[in-house]
Amino acid sequence: MNNSIQFFRNNSSLRFLLFFLLYFVLGLSACKDDDETTPMLETGTMIDVDGNIYKTVLIGGKWWMAENLRVKHYRDGQAVNELVEDTTWSQGAAAYSVHPDATTAMGYLYNWEAVSNTAGLAPDGWHIATDEEWKQLESAVGMESSEIVKTGWRGSIEGDALKAEGTDNWNRFDPVWATNSSGFTALSGSCRLYNGKFGYPGRLYTGFWWTASENIADNSKAWYRYLDYKTSEVFRQYLQKEYGMSVRCVKD
Repeated sequence: MNNSIQFFRNNSSLRFLLFFLLYFVLGLSACKDDDETTPMLETGTMIDVDGNIYKTVLIGGKWWMAENLRVKHYRDGQAVNELVEDTTWSQGAAAYSVHPDATTAMGYLYNWEAVSNTAGLAPDGWHIATDEEWKQLESAVGMESSEIVKTGWRGSIEGDALKAEGTDNWNRFDPVWATNSSGFTALSGSCRLYNGKFGYPGRLYTGFWWTASENIADNSKAWYRYLDYKTSEVFRQYLQKEYGMSVRCVKD
């Protein structure tokens, strides 16, 4: 035994080899732990009636669009009206609008009459997410059940889990910072107000999404979600249907 120990001490090449093997094994173990704690997102694609292709992601057992809708036709082929003038927009006819500062990825802003149109704004096999489905999404990214049912700002860091990463998508406001750990890739597309004006301060600061759910107590209003660059929470409330907001769809 003493001869073996002495041989090991005197053989620097053998010591190096053994230390290298130990380092390699420990490295593999660390990688395995990382893989186990960071599950891979399941993703796919879908297509709308205009031929636009969207990324999709599986969250909480449901397939969600990972991009904002940007379709110009209903599912039955009818055109969705694009309204540019403020006065025309304020009249509330079913329509979409393009934010003047938006990129193509930001999608379009639809009023709720377009969202609820029986011609079908969502692509075939999909539907616009309801208030309940947004709650399920929030639960899947960690929001407590006691928070989900509230209105106003709710949760803690769930908004960051939904937001797309990078300053091309959201202005940075420390310590708030997007992680997009959900793969939802929420973008800061702002909104269009009931009077036709666009939301201030606009793109890179805020994002608004209609749900397909009316407010039962006041059917002139519908439920929506709002994310802001200054907070990691998620805002839930209802608003007049004349507003223009982004739209996300869920697979049927």
